[in-house]
Amino acid sequence: MDVLSQKTLLALEAVVDVALHARPNPVQARDITARQGVPQRYLEQVMQTLVRANILRGVRGPQGGYRLARERRRISVLEIVQVIEGTTKESAPALSPLGQQVIAPLYARLREKLMQEIGTITIADLCADSGLDDKAAQNPQNKDTHDFTI
Repeated sequence: MDVLSQKTLLALEAVVDVALHARPNPVQARDITARQGVPQRYLEQVMQTLVRANILRGVRGPQGGYRLARERRRISVLEIVQVIEGTTKESAPALSPLGQQVIAPLYARLREKLMQEIGTITIADLCADSGLDDKAAQNPQNKDTHDFTI
């Protein structure tokens, strides 16, 4: 059973990649593609969805790419999941009457607990978990330490 779709997992990876690498220049989709090994065309669709949702900001021009639209501590994993998968409640697969009575409510409770848990996790938390954030902050060439720019 997949808890989150591949598209959602890609979106989470992309946002964390941008959070880790968008200093001082925006992150280009081709760089994310090289690091994560996903098709650029598929990634671009996900990135545009995240831009429309005000999670990422697109920067135009030859040095363009993507930046976070807000501070990483203000972007939750739940927000990204809802943007990519939608906010509709996913129901349990088609079940027998007994399954509808017993399994469907269990499935709904488990999903609700999952959503509550990922609502407490931010992109800042995931960056800290990566171990890469410390290296980026310690890089002497990296003078810009802001998560995002206005």
